[in-house]
Amino acid sequence: MRPAHADYPASVRYDGFNDYRGGGHFSGRITAPLVFAGALAKQVLGTYGIKIGAHISQVENICDAKFDPINVDNDMFEQLLKKELPLIDDTKTEHIKQAILSAKSEGDSVGGKIECAIVGLKAGVGNPFFDSLESTISHFAFSVPAVKGITFGAGDQFATMRGSVANDEYCLVDGKILTTTNNNGGITGGISNGMPVLFEVIIKPTPSISKEQKTVDISTNTNTTLKVEGRHDPCIVQRAVVVIEAIAALSVLKLWRQ
Repeated sequence: MRPAHADYPASVRYDGFNDYRGGGHFSGRITAPLVFAGALAKQVLGTYGIKIGAHISQVENICDAKFDPINVDNDMFEQLLKKELPLIDDTKTEHIKQAILSAKSEGDSVGGKIECAIVGLKAGVGNPFFDSLESTISHFAFSVPAVKGITFGAGDQFATMRGSVANDEYCLVDGKILTTTNNNGGITGGISNGMPVLFEVIIKPTPSISKEQKTVDISTNTNTTLKVEGRHDPCIVQRAVVVIEAIAALSVLKLWRQ
């Protein structure tokens, strides 16, 4: 059984009838139809002025700049599409490439984070309970095999903030109700508040690595070692950017029509 893959729990769940060849429907290949459906969803949302974009916010210990939580717009998304790697800070490109190549040379892999923004979404989309905007996005996000965590807005920083800092104060601008900050990532009470929706997902390192690892041979019920052969991505963060954009589009479209 391959460590950090779904081989063991899938074998238990499906009584040994799981497709272990390449991971079956637990593999990242399942994201291909997600991206296809998400592309259609983005086109539909675009007719309503809703735009979605994402970028690599971190690979290993190298961090990119973050989206401006107030002023992120489609122009930024268009710029990211033209780059070798979707990064706001171009000076980080070579550093990230070297980190990935270094892991590859050692038969290892690296993880990271992806930040996604949804702009143009009107206030009032979502629900306070089971179909909140946050839970719907999270539901889709965790359908992406490599995703292991998600935060919205200020995320972990909320733990160290006081309410006087965390609260997004309201203001009236050209007849529109907006907020002066966007710590809540465009969502309050599970419902969009008219500000850009911002979330960040954590992508785990590719579990298929060339290093020898400990495992169990379930056919003989003995401890053994395993070295995964073949070609494997040393990092899938850069590949997953379009996937995260896709699940964001599908999430919004699902709630938009309710």
